[in-house]
Amino acid sequence: MTSPDPALHHALRQERAHHDRCRAALAAMAEGAREQVVTGEDVSASGADAEVLGYRLRSRAKALRELPEGPLFFGRLDFAGAAAGADGEHAGQRYHIGRLRITEHPADPPLVVDWRAPVSRAFYQATARDPQGVAVRRRFGWAPGGRGDSADLTGLEDEHLGRGESRAGDIVRREIERPRVGPMRDIAATIQPEQDDLVRGEVSASVCVQGAPGTGKTAVGLHRAAYLLYTHPRRVQRSGLLILGPNRTFLSYIAEVLPALGETGVRQATLREEIARHPVTGTDEERTAAVKHDARMAGVLRRALYARVRADAAGPLAVPDGSYRWRVPADELARIVAGVRAEEPPYDIGRERVRSRIVRHLQDQAERRGGPRTSAWVRRIERARPVGACLDAVWPRVRPEEVLAALLGDPRALAGAADGLLDADEQKALLWARPPRSWKSARWSAADLVLLDEVAGLLEHPAGYGHIVVDEAQDLSPMECRAIARRASFGSLTVLGDLAQGTTPWAARSWETVLRHLGCPEAAVVPLTTGFRVPRAVVALANRLLERLGVDVPPARSLRGDGELAFRAVAPGEVPGAVAAAVRDALAREGSVGVVTADAELPRIRAALDAAGIGTGGPEELGARVTVVPASVVKGLEYDHVVAVEPAAIAEAEERGLHRLYVVLTRAVSRLEVVHGRPLPF
Repeated sequence: MTSPDPALHHALRQERAHHDRCRAALAAMAEGAREQVVTGEDVSASGADAEVLGYRLRSRAKALRELPEGPLFFGRLDFAGAAAGADGEHAGQRYHIGRLRITEHPADPPLVVDWRAPVSRAFYQATARDPQGVAVRRRFGWAPGGRGDSADLTGLEDEHLGRGESRAGDIVRREIERPRVGPMRDIAATIQPEQDDLVRGEVSASVCVQGAPGTGKTAVGLHRAAYLLYTHPRRVQRSGLLILGPNRTFLSYIAEVLPALGETGVRQATLREEIARHPVTGTDEERTAAVKHDARMAGVLRRALYARVRADAAGPLAVPDGSYRWRVPADELARIVAGVRAEEPPYDIGRERVRSRIVRHLQDQAERRGGPRTSAWVRRIERARPVGACLDAVWPRVRPEEVLAALLGDPRALAGAADGLLDADEQKALLWARPPRSWKSARWSAADLVLLDEVAGLLEHPAGYGHIVVDEAQDLSPMECRAIARRASFGSLTVLGDLAQGTTPWAARSWETVLRHLGCPEAAVVPLTTGFRVPRAVVALANRLLERLGVDVPPARSLRGDGELAFRAVAPGEVPGAVAAAVRDALAREGSVGVVTADAELPRIRAALDAAGIGTGGPEELGARVTVVPASVVKGLEYDHVVAVEPAAIAEAEERGLHRLYVVLTRAVSRLEVVHGRPLPF
């Protein structure tokens, strides 16, 4: 709304003045937080209390200090007054909605209400049919690329819900369709009702979002993380929150979303980084990797580990104690070991249970003869050499690397552990061609890290998280899912993905399987099928591939009718030059340009662009105007203009090449141009 209406200009002046007031209040909040850190360091408290207090104060100060530049509010709610028949605590109140709460004094009414606060939900959910007490919903338009100065406030739109007026205005449309250069932005200003329902779900409930391209599933997951940190700070922060992404490029792309929402210090990692016990220095053939990622390997590894438990490996135990020798007969030892084994505790806990029950048996003998024993006596017997030797014989201490190295390097050990689970060919695929002299010199592959984590989880439960957001979950193997499940055994999960975009050899074809391996089979699967970013013509093209992908997902639809789809057919040898021409055309428009090609063709395409004088960057260079991206890493990224190079080559490059092509075709948020010298696969 940018007409010369005097009322509009008056409203804009008032809102700009309010923004100036908010900016001053935020600066005071940041300075106050800094002073609290200084004061808190001088507070007399116990070590633990002082540490907790210091962490909270420093975290608050850091979050305010690192808040990205930008507008401090994006909306306003005017609730109907009592005269209009409204009731409730918000009747007659006015609230500006922004990314964090701003106030001039903690006891004063807020100048800006956090978008996650309960009252803010009406901003996303209220309609003309159900105004939820809202008389007017106002949205603000800010100049793109501005630093959040008051002068950047360029317009506003009001929806008079109390009068039955509800419409999607130009401000929302422009914000959704704004050209994308650099890292991913938050969507706090444009969250749609179905997205808001997911964001505000219960902390204890796991949920799976089957999101078609452009539906904002990644943004939903990140905003859900921010919402849980705001709503349940003690519960979530105490045990931590983890964002798991498919690769470092993707994590760099989303890295600024949570800080923009006022949340810093959240761990964002790949699964490999989360489970890494060793650097990846080895490689597996495709067949070997497939077997290692198979769920049956969990049973093989459990057998291999517990094969080391031998109830009959030690004879009678005799422990000297002064002039006496306390004894545990062999059959009693076997009974103790078998009893602990039947309880199925983690391996290391089981070893200590065996120790404690042996010592208890010895203590009973000693007390029957001479009365109660002191705790010092118990500790001395626990550390007695015969007890340790007996324990090492029946329940030996072991490292995950020892178990896996013995399994992959010894055909007989593997045959015993895999009997009835893996056939002979699968066992052969697992065996090392040249076993290392010891596990210390082994060259571990990426799949081996998953197996090592499985064994480590059998030894001792890992520290878990209060909540884990898992993106691109359709590409997880069953064994990778188990690694995540171990870290969420006392928490909850937000699982994000699209079965149609599954590109790994073990990618799931149903969410039921993934959720079972993740340990949350009861999680609801919620489809998001309405896209806000990918143009309708591009979505229609990608939907033509769906029936050939072998997954049961509903076709996507898009609200964007303004995008472009173009094809450039040339002779096979002319493809590089045609790509350069397509990029020049894209550069005449506003926004980022992504050139996506089969991995093997990347050097040739980059050389052609260099020869044409077109500067390019790699996918990790988020500010580059033109980015050349291999198809294998483009998942999760978006560009205003995408030049898709030789779809046939992308489809032929791997087993799930058509799925990879589906990903490539849906990365454009304004314009897609397909350059090809061969027949198209769709």
